[in-house]
Amino acid sequence: MSNLKAAVIGTGFIGPVHVEALQRAGVDVAGILGSTPEKSVQAADTLGLKTGYASLEALLSDKSVQVVHIASPNRFHFDQAERSLRAGKHVVCEKPLAMNTTESSQLVRLAQESGLAAAVNYNIRYYPLCLEAASQISSGSVGQIFHASASYAQDWLFHSTDFNWRVQSDAGGALRAVADIGTHALDLLQFITGRKVESVFADLATVYPHRERPLGGVQTFSDEREQNLETETIPVTTEDYGCLMLRMSGGARGVLHVSQVTAGRKNCLRFEIAGSKKSLSWCSESPNELQMGHRDEPNQTLIRDPALMSERAARASTYPGGHNEGFSDTFKQLFRDVYRAIESEEYKTCSTFPTFSDGHDEVALCEAVLKSHQQQQWVHLRESTL
Repeated sequence: MSNLKAAVIGTGFIGPVHVEALQRAGVDVAGILGSTPEKSVQAADTLGLKTGYASLEALLSDKSVQVVHIASPNRFHFDQAERSLRAGKHVVCEKPLAMNTTESSQLVRLAQESGLAAAVNYNIRYYPLCLEAASQISSGSVGQIFHASASYAQDWLFHSTDFNWRVQSDAGGALRAVADIGTHALDLLQFITGRKVESVFADLATVYPHRERPLGGVQTFSDEREQNLETETIPVTTEDYGCLMLRMSGGARGVLHVSQVTAGRKNCLRFEIAGSKKSLSWCSESPNELQMGHRDEPNQTLIRDPALMSERAARASTYPGGHNEGFSDTFKQLFRDVYRAIESEEYKTCSTFPTFSDGHDEVALCEAVLKSHQQQQWVHLRESTL
């Protein structure tokens, strides 16, 4: 049981996931903040929490809370993270960290100056077999990395009548499919391979230049989308699909495609990494299997089992082999990592969890993707000046 206490901002899809994962990680959750006092109280009642905060000021003035989790819409992340750090709270923020690199760089500097832990929730890293893939590559058993490919496909925006705040650039940012789900795949490729994206060539497509927005709004992945709601037609400039070519450090090449309009794919992230000794491939729809490909011997499938994996991957496995772990467990494992680092103060010298610097790099990569698409040419990511 952690000695730290958390509070969560956001009552939509991801906020309650944070609450449940924190509780499973042994962290006491003091309360939750929604977009209105009424939503805060309703969410607190539903989730069994003591407090539904009336405002951000009320949350930040709660002296019992040491860590703030930010799971609100993208446009609020910068302000809420800044105010939380200035209030002396450690922060775990959903990605994107901010809406642009001006904001994200400010948050990186503020986190460094504050001496507080500042994490970004790249939870996909914490699937045990993704950690295992990273361990195998760092150990040299995969060899030189030739190339890496990834895809992330969903269908929750398949119809023109499907709507969420993320499709609007003023709420979610100029990029959507790439920024919303593609960044998870980009972070995962870079984390596992240990190679940074240095240049990008992007081609984006908006399948529906207009969508029907329900008057009153709906939640992400909510069945409300299927009801006959009164709507209004609004223009959409954010992409439903994106294809990226990547040049990575060490000479590796990569490719990524993302889609939120692929029928039948509810939440499918895949990667395949080709090395000079073997290849590795994994799919989030079968997260407890890692495929290892060979040229001169039979291929192998590693079923998630702590007894058969690296130390880091084994630590992120709560259950023995044959007892599947999935999406919600990745949040728990990331939070365990963050809270362990806070309590030991290990984060002050090195961080095993994704930090605000990682979040800033993601925002910079998204800006490069958008520039590449607009100019239809390769864009090089300049070295960070942080």
